[in-house]
Amino acid sequence: MPTATRIFNFSAGPAVLPLPVLEQAQRELVSLPGVGMSVMEISHRSKTFEDLLGTAIADLRELSGIPAHYRVLMLQGGASLQFSMVPMNLLGPGQTADYVDTGSWAEKAAKEAARVGTVKITGSTKADGYNRIPSQSELALTPGAAYVHITTNNTIEGTEWRSLPDVGRDVPLVADASSDILSGPLDITRFGLIYAGAQKNLGPSGVTLVIVREDLLSRSKSDLPVMLNYKVQADNNSLYNTPNTFGIYIFGLTMKWLKSLGGLAAIARTNERKAAKLYAEIDRTGFYRGTAQPASRSLMNVTFRLRTEELEKIFEKDATAAGLDGLKGHRSVGGMRASIYNAFPEEGVDALVEFMREFERKRG
Repeated sequence: MPTATRIFNFSAGPAVLPLPVLEQAQRELVSLPGVGMSVMEISHRSKTFEDLLGTAIADLRELSGIPAHYRVLMLQGGASLQFSMVPMNLLGPGQTADYVDTGSWAEKAAKEAARVGTVKITGSTKADGYNRIPSQSELALTPGAAYVHITTNNTIEGTEWRSLPDVGRDVPLVADASSDILSGPLDITRFGLIYAGAQKNLGPSGVTLVIVREDLLSRSKSDLPVMLNYKVQADNNSLYNTPNTFGIYIFGLTMKWLKSLGGLAAIARTNERKAAKLYAEIDRTGFYRGTAQPASRSLMNVTFRLRTEELEKIFEKDATAAGLDGLKGHRSVGGMRASIYNAFPEEGVDALVEFMREFERKRG
């Protein structure tokens, strides 16, 4: 049974965590079994923590099918620091990095990379209000680019890459996958590097996952600041400095929770079902209007509008009073946004659909 009354949290991040994970963490907070201390008190150099870290990475590898020639790093600084670390490590002198501009965070990633080296916007849907993902034919890729960067799911705009772009065999594909990582099966070998802030699908804020193909570590130059050097971090198993021990512990519990659900294929089916229910309600009568083009709709962040901003304010207020929290869209775009990540319960989607129907009955 839940240990406390919980509302349905539609926040985009930090976002809902699996209830079994929270309850296990609560039971073990004061003393890890057999240790006699909290996970927040043990040394990151201890065998106990090294085992926690090793198990978390092993479970992630099993879930995602990560090959042996990829390294898994647990870093800090969020995806925003990776906007800088990626070009600092992978973009050499005289090279060009291609960035596909599909949303606010993709645009920020490109701007940060441009501080480091030459960046080309190789495709953009900004003129369309970022309401879709570009087609392959719209991408003007640079031959021999250092890498091609995409944002797999655009949290603010509610769009998602449903199939990966073809960037060629010899050009690494780099992805910010913060808001849809582990939401379904993914062929890791299609990527040179994937990074993600943990606070949406992996655990709490403060942990940043980086999965990098081992041969790319040779691009990390020795004159980089050591904390920003992928090779240094890999050589030290993410323990060059004190990592976010509690965050990694929760990350590990979340990996076990995903395994208990049957893995990523099973969670993908659940995510598809949750999103389909919500989009069906959005499309049902026209009272609500989805902001993303149907072919590009995100399974993680469902964005929609009502006919006036005043009505949206009433919707948000009434929804919050009904225990449906965090539905206000990002301040840069307005509207409504329901973030329904892996840990978001399906009954919460059902509750929102029921609320939307009743709200339309009263206000339509």
